[in-house]
Amino acid sequence: MKLLYSPTSPYSSKVRMAARYLDIAIEDVAVNTADEPPALIEANPLGKIPTLITDDGEAIFDSRAIMHYLHRTAKKRLYPKKHAKRTEAEVLEALCDGINDSLLAIVYEKRLRSPELQSPDAIRRQWEKVERGLDHLERHMPKFGKTLHGGHFALASLLGYLMLRFPGEWENGHTRLAAWPGKFADRFKPYAALKPQT
Repeated sequence: MKLLYSPTSPYSSKVRMAARYLDIAIEDVAVNTADEPPALIEANPLGKIPTLITDDGEAIFDSRAIMHYLHRTAKKRLYPKKHAKRTEAEVLEALCDGINDSLLAIVYEKRLRSPELQSPDAIRRQWEKVERGLDHLERHMPKFGKTLHGGHFALASLLGYLMLRFPGEWENGHTRLAAWPGKFADRFKPYAALKPQT
């Protein structure tokens, strides 16, 4: 299988970590979405990453759809068997992905618009969502069980993205969150190589 991805993308990072955890062999193919590469556009009409191309040539896109595909095809589980625990993991993943959505909206606003055209109100609204999400996570820190799950990888990718793009802007008041990546790295050794990075 091939994964069309970007090394800076938190969604790509989440999927790559999950595949490594599940011992699923995937060829990572870095792409630049701004170039609209034919391989990506042909597989995913939205031109978004990550996009997984299976051995049968089937294209699966949206990171959560890929995560659930990996869960169904792996020998190990990516999500808990018990319904309540699975819902908890899925909600954690949704929250982390949603915070990443807001972070990316801020990055694109600053990167794609000249300073005089940027909307401080739009940036502020997105950052308020980020802070509310991080405050919630700080109050409800996910626990580690015997195994890792999709929510753990979503949180790891989120914090990796914050460390990459917003260093020094989010840690205040989030002491437990700031310490979490170190604890996660103890449980998942490839984290340093697979977290979002340039």
